[in-house]
Amino acid sequence: MRILHTSDWHLGRGLHRTSLLEAQRAVMDHLVDTVRERRPDIVLVSGDVYDRAVPPLTAVRLFDDTLHRLADLDVPLVLIAGNHDSPARLGVGSGLLARAGIHLRTDPERLAEPVLLHDGHGPVACYGIPYLEPALVRDRFGLTRGGHEEVLGAAMERVRADLASRPPGTRSVVLVHAFVAGGQPSDSERDITVGGVAAVPASLFDGIDYTALGHLHGARALTDRVRYSGSPLAYSFSEADHRKIMWWIELGPAGELAAEAVETPVPHRLLRMRGTLEELLTGPAPEGATDALVEVTLTDPSRPDDPLGRLSTRFPRLLSLRHEPDTPPEAAAPRYTERLRGRDDRRVAEDFVAHVRGGRGPDASERALLLEALEAGRTDDTDHDSRRQGGRGSAR
Repeated sequence: MRILHTSDWHLGRGLHRTSLLEAQRAVMDHLVDTVRERRPDIVLVSGDVYDRAVPPLTAVRLFDDTLHRLADLDVPLVLIAGNHDSPARLGVGSGLLARAGIHLRTDPERLAEPVLLHDGHGPVACYGIPYLEPALVRDRFGLTRGGHEEVLGAAMERVRADLASRPPGTRSVVLVHAFVAGGQPSDSERDITVGGVAAVPASLFDGIDYTALGHLHGARALTDRVRYSGSPLAYSFSEADHRKIMWWIELGPAGELAAEAVETPVPHRLLRMRGTLEELLTGPAPEGATDALVEVTLTDPSRPDDPLGRLSTRFPRLLSLRHEPDTPPEAAAPRYTERLRGRDDRRVAEDFVAHVRGGRGPDASERALLLEALEAGRTDDTDHDSRRQGGRGSAR
């Protein structure tokens, strides 16, 4: 069974107010060309198709065009919703699309309904687990409490129960959108932690022949059978050194697995530079700096006059300018971003309450209210409506 695994397209996303639409179009062209040339048996898209719940029309058109071209190639596709997607919107028309071989898995209730494929060695069951927001799916899984590990564990129990009902020797593939321990986060992923640990262990997927992960933007093999494909484009300067790929997986008759990294095009190079304004204006420029998208970190003791205008004459595609003086650590107060590093949303909110109260943090009831507010902030408009009616909605 030949599998092409991609993820985290984030259609509609820009970089520091610069449109990436043409770069995303080039990546989608490359995907279609790869499918046409290599003829996989299935294409897997592990979530975050769009960058936000209500994407711009240009992004919707690009997605629609890509689906039509893939359907014309008669290669099945399985796609799940990520934490940036609106499951309800992404899942519209899923029944009709399935007739064209485009299988959307956006509803947690359907995660144990596999797409069944066959090759010369027997059946392959492909399960899609969309992003599971714990606050919204605990009731569905019969849980009274628990975070990401508990709800994903309950989802995998359903998958394994269905797999056990299949003919002996059925091979298994699972798409999952989650933060799995061992992956390397970047600045461009949205935090999914509220009042708990976001990372789940890779051991949750033991016994599955291949687990196609989405969410983190760096390609990585956590084990031979559990892999992130990463995003096909760099979506922050923290990804400047990422190798952007799709995984080509060959699943043998007894579940043996071979993997190959398929490079994706780099429509724009990201370049990070650091130094004083004088050094950057007069020193040797890195190769390709004129055409690259550039982030500059100035180390001058004080912020120079008009640094953006002066640097832009040399680096016309300068997108981001930061000021971090080279001051001895003992002489410099911690930057705001440094003070927040390693803290989740809950801790940031509690620290803010303590700050405005002169050191007195929230009590237990106030912490519960903060947690409830943060969890509510992760739901889309339809979920807010359903909460007012006493129901449940869908996660971002």
